[in-house]
Amino acid sequence: MGLTLLVALVGLVVLWFYNWRNGVFVFAGAVGLAGLLRATLSDPAAGLLHVRNRMFDTTFLFLTAAAIAVLAIIVPN
Repeated sequence: MGLTLLVALVGLVVLWFYNWRNGVFVFAGAVGLAGLLRATLSDPAAGLLHVRNRMFDTTFLFLTAAAIAVLAIIVPN
């Protein structure tokens, strides 16, 4: 969870101080990383990433990451 939050924080810093689109991509990567970690870690090791069953959590996180990335692509400057 800490690694995911760190990457999300980096994305927010990039979003705020540099380029918003790159920051949103980094943030989407953080959500995708959370999905990857939830898919690979056991339930006790996943900690706060464990909300429901593994398949639901992983699918939800990957779809959310994809939706964030698609919105970063299609929103005009």
